Order: sequence, then C-alpha cells, then structure tokens
Amino acid sequence: MPNNAALAVGLGLGAVLLTLPSGDLHLEDWGFAKRLVLCVAAGVTVLVLVRLHRLLFQPLELLRTPEDVGYIAEDGRSKARAANEARRRRKVGELPPVYPNGWYRVLDSHMLGRGEVRSAYILGQQLVVFRGHDGKAHVLDAYCPHLGANLAVGGRVLGNCIECPFHGWQYRGSDGKCEKIPYSDKVPEFAQVRRWPSCEVNQQVLIWFHCDGLEPQWSVPEQPEVANGQWVYRGRTEHFINCHIQEIPENGADIAHLGHLHTPGLPSGVDLRYTNSKTWEFVRHDWKVEWDPEPEPNSHCSQMRVNHSLTLFGCRLPLLDLRVVARQVGPGVVFLRFDHSFLGRGLMMHCVTPVEPLLQCVTHTMFYQRNIPAVVPKFILKGESIQFERDVMIWNNKMYISKPLLVKEDAAVRRHRRWFSQFYSQNSPQLEYQRDTLDF
Repeated sequence: MPNNAALAVGLGLGAVLLTLPSGDLHLEDWGFAKRLVLCVAAGVTVLVLVRLHRLLFQPLELLRTPEDVGYIAEDGRSKARAANEARRRRKVGELPPVYPNGWYRVLDSHMLGRGEVRSAYILGQQLVVFRGHDGKAHVLDAYCPHLGANLAVGGRVLGNCIECPFHGWQYRGSDGKCEKIPYSDKVPEFAQVRRWPSCEVNQQVLIWFHCDGLEPQWSVPEQPEVANGQWVYRGRTEHFINCHIQEIPENGADIAHLGHLHTPGLPSGVDLRYTNSKTWEFVRHDWKVEWDPEPEPNSHCSQMRVNHSLTLFGCRLPLLDLRVVARQVGPGVVFLRFDHSFLGRGLMMHCVTPVEPLLQCVTHTMFYQRNIPAVVPKFILKGESIQFERDVMIWNNKMYISKPLLVKEDAAVRRHRRWFSQFYSQNSPQLEYQRDTLDF
C-alpha cells in the first residue's frame, strides 16, 4: 500500500505538469509524449525514494498468516486448503500438556496507546488488553459476567477502567472488580472479571499463566540497552506454527539438525524440496552449538551458544563470523544477543505464545545499536526469518514423538526435555482433540 501511494503521488505530480500551460515551465518545445514520459518518471522517482527510505530508515515488518509458510499447495489447491488438509490428516502423537506455566508475549508496547483497547486470543482464551490513562497496561478476560458482551469489541477506557459496550459496567484494570454500574446504586461484591498477571518490559506486554492460578514464580529480565534507548527497535517478524509449543524451543538443543537443515545458504530459500539445489551450493553456513540449562536460582533458564561462519566457494569469510548467545527464560521467551566486531551488537527477542493447543504465534523482535544503519539489523532479521521458515515446514507437518529413537549425539535433546518438564504441573491442560475446529 505505501508503494502504491507513492506511485500515485508521483503520477499525480506528473499529471499536474501535463495540465500546466507550456509557458509556465518553459515547456514550449515539449510535446505531449515527452510530458507523459516526465509524468511516469516522476512517479517512478517518488516510488524509488520511498523504497530507499523504507530500506534505510524504517523497521522491517514481516507478518505471515497461518497458511503462508510450511505447506505445499499442489494440484491447483490454495494455500489455506493445503494447510487445512495437512492439519486434519497429520498424526499428532502422544503430546505433553499443551499450555506450560510461564510468561507469554501478548503484544508490543507501541501497539497499545494510552486509552486504547485491543483484543487478544491466547491460550485458548479471549482477552481484552487496554492501557489506562495512567499509562499502565492491563489484561482481563474479555467477556463481561453480566450478559457476556466482549469488552474488547466496542469497550472504551475510562480512567483506569474498561467500560462494557453493552450496559456500561466498568471494571478496574488493577484487579478486575466492577467499580460502577451506571443504572444501579449498588455493585455486587462478586461482580468481577478475571485479571491476568501481566508485566510490561523490553517494550512488550506479557501475561503470566499457571494452571493452578499461582502467582508468577520468576520475572522476565529487563534488557538494559533496550530500557535506556541505547538499542532501538528495527523490526518484527510474526509466524503462526501448527505444532506443540515444546517442539519450538527443543530445536535449540537439537544440534544435529543445524548441519542438515540450516547449512544451505539463504539464497536457497525456504522450500525444503529445493534448499539443497546445486545452484546455490557455493554458499554454506557452518554452525557450532552448545546447549545447557542454568543452575539455581535460574533453573527456569537455559542457554544456547552459537558460533556461525559463512563459506563462499569453500572459503571462510572471517569478517562475517557471528557469535550469538540465546538465553531462554521459561517456555515462551528467548533473548538472542548478537556481538560482532564489524556489524555491531543487538538483541532479538524470540517469543512463543500458544494461541490454541496446536497453534503457536512466534515473533522475532529486533533491537540494535542506534548508530548502526538500519539495513544491517534488518538483513539479520530477514536472514533469521528464512532459516526459521525452514523449521516451520518441518514443524507444520511432523508428529510429536514422546519416546524418540535417539543416538548418543542427540543427548542434548533428552536433557532439554527433562529441563522443559518443570513447566508442567499435575493439572496442566491436555489436548482435547476436536477435528472440526482446526480449519484456518
């Protein structure tokens, strides 16, 4: 849409030139054809300038729909049809509980202005997210207990309360209690909607989930470079993945898959049928990875240390060597820190949020040094997206194996499963499989 608008502006400027009298711009010798060329040139110039501005200065926003990535649409089928057929036919396996206890991203802070209301569907629940006039974000169950209206659809913020669009009942964001019923002198003590424990840190709003209703057992660490503005927002990618949530962080401990799935260069693309094409085999990625859980008091955290190098025609390019430390905090938040002598330093926040039992929303949000041109972190973010979408094609079509056949080189996978099991409780919800609810 911005490109179309730019082209329209440019053509409009050119059209003005077409309608001006020749003497106004000393175009007596210009015929209609030359003026038409000038019109088109003006449009193209504006379009190029807008694209250049977006490339150099604006954040990258790459938002995929659930059927966009990871499915093969053949025989004239649409992507949505191919995705729905794959979801219906796939064996899901013997799954762990579907919603681990932990913190999950709801949205980025800049998406929620003061006094604004947003709808969110997370963990199989319809939620309302709003920012009070004091600037604090709140997350409540969306349905009014009076007669069931959705507070996120037409509700408005009054002070630090959300007003129901149906009858005007007002609920406090701090605890969910009803503060006012406009046509009643008395508010029942039990008039209340569920308040979700939430926090706003690293320019994101997150909620805490625990199947037994326990209060947060750890906090999401603030990243100082983001908090003090030293590192600035450079973009976000968003993908929806049809798999169990545990499959995604387990990838970090599956060291062997890097050498097979992620060795082909970025030009090979994301379709696994073609990534090993000989056309691009002269570009290769090399990976050295270690994964370990952290000891107490941070046993809810783990670290993956990655050393990446790029080879071109068999020659390693030391200037592009990249070291990444990925620290996972609970089941849904990972901080990937980049440190490069030439390309600078930055942070990518990888967040996995369950939408439904077998549908995960995964975002990668990039913050980078302010003095580094935006094109650098945007290139890194785009490269990460390409590599990630190769994984998506695996996740969208695989079955979860509860007792996998592992060799000794897969020891980190077994250790990761033991570590991740701490986020399940006896009452953690299990999958209730309903075939007719899986269509996009």
